Amino acid sequence: MATNTRTKGQRHDETREKRPHAHARHIRVSSRKAKLVVDLVRGKDVSEALAILSFTPNAAAPVLHKLISSAQANAVNNLEMDPGSLYVAEIYANPGPTLKRFRPRARGSASTILKRTSHFSVVLDQR
Repeated sequence: MATNTRTKGQRHDETREKRPHAHARHIRVSSRKAKLVVDLVRGKDVSEALAILSFTPNAAAPVLHKLISSAQANAVNNLEMDPGSLYVAEIYANPGPTLKRFRPRARGSASTILKRTSHFSVVLDQR
């Protein structure tokens, strides 16, 4: 049994993502609105992407700014990469779980309110 565990760990290390990445889950922003901001920074250099996000008036922009900064720190501290050569290789805004709430309406009825959440993922790479 121990040999199987060892080989399984080695296979996991071989297939693991070697690029720096970061994830943020259950963020209270609709993924449809966040995708507009995500499309602004996809493929840009990290410094340029952070500059764009700092001046973008959208609720997802500060979260994505912090996420890209975290991925950049992972690249510099864990993988010894040059921060000047990093760019946003992949960035996603996927829908997360939806919180369902109810609002009272006329004549004793109720209507649903959907409070949507998002999962953000960013992968950096070197040029």
